[in-house]
Amino acid sequence: MRKAAEFHRIHAQDRTRQLRRRVAIEAARLMSEHGIRDYRQAKLKAAHRLGVGDEQGLPRNREIEEALREHQRLFQSDSQPQALRERREAAAEAMRFLARFDPRLVGAVLEGTADAHSAVCLHVFCDAPEDIPLFLRERGIPFEQRSRALRSDREHSADYPVLQFAAEGLTIDLTVMPRDALRQPPLGRIDEKPMRRASLASLEAMLAEEEIAQFESGEEAGGGREE
Repeated sequence: MRKAAEFHRIHAQDRTRQLRRRVAIEAARLMSEHGIRDYRQAKLKAAHRLGVGDEQGLPRNREIEEALREHQRLFQSDSQPQALRERREAAAEAMRFLARFDPRLVGAVLEGTADAHSAVCLHVFCDAPEDIPLFLRERGIPFEQRSRALRSDREHSADYPVLQFAAEGLTIDLTVMPRDALRQPPLGRIDEKPMRRASLASLEAMLAEEEIAQFESGEEAGGGREE
């Protein structure tokens, strides 16, 4: 009896892992092919499509991110790196433009999972939040305004103004925060840890490293230089 119970327990755990994996793969596909940016929305839609109603069958956001990276490697090996590079270069330009507001790059463009559906997401800092809309208006840049809830810890969240505008066909998404928020990033939606953020200097170093890696890869593909 004990062996049978143990067998059923292990079988149930294995089935749950397989369900979580299937939902993560489908959620990653929906995010990649249909532009769904919200992890919870993607996993719920994937679970519905697969007929998974058990909450234990829903993967964590980290599992979906891993599946998304795998999907991009398998099915977008040409287009995704190019889309990522375009958005990182656009982020650098936007950060130079917004330098007085100490911009920081966040999200998929920083993490490397951005694709053709992704916006360039920046945190900008100003104790008078109306200064940033004024800055954009004075330069003739039309924008849309909304708000976004971000968590400072597992129990507290706050709403922040969000400004979105277009630059060369790409969406630039600005979350406006007070200057003291530079020292305390909000929690990320993937791992619930302080959100990773990059300064312009860090982004420029990242772009330079990518250029070197691309050059070296081209050298290897071409068989090296002739003597």
